[in-house]
Amino acid sequence: MPEWFDNSFTALLGLILFIGVLIAVGVPRVIGSMLDKQIKKIETELSEAKRLREEAAALLVEYEQKRIAAEQEAEGIVKAAKEEAERLTVEAQASLSDLVARRTKAVEDKIAQAEAQAIAEVRARSADIAIEAARVVLSDEMGKKGGKIIDAAIADVSSKLN
Repeated sequence: MPEWFDNSFTALLGLILFIGVLIAVGVPRVIGSMLDKQIKKIETELSEAKRLREEAAALLVEYEQKRIAAEQEAEGIVKAAKEEAERLTVEAQASLSDLVARRTKAVEDKIAQAEAQAIAEVRARSADIAIEAARVVLSDEMGKKGGKIIDAAIADVSSKLN
């Protein structure tokens, strides 16, 4: 065998044969049609993007006009609010002295009520202390003379029952 007829030569012949079969079957045509479809898809997407950009520009102009109108409206609202605040300030100053007088009266009434409540609490506590002292005295007396009082009470009850 000649020296040039080796594995590389056989691989070259196989490659040429493979490419020839691909061309005969029509693979380049299929690839071309796929590329054409992809080109059309990209063109469609570009035109859609251009349309969306134009819509966005129109919306930007519209919203800029709305923003300007809103700023003007806000300025009117602020002006009206300042006028209302001035009017309310005048009214508040006029009614401030009445409010101070009412609050002073309410505080004086609360103080009087607190004094009355404190006196009532002192009286109630004094009564509680007196009752406790009476209980202590009575329990001491019952401890000393308790048996006699109980015997007298039992005798009194039995005489009433019979």
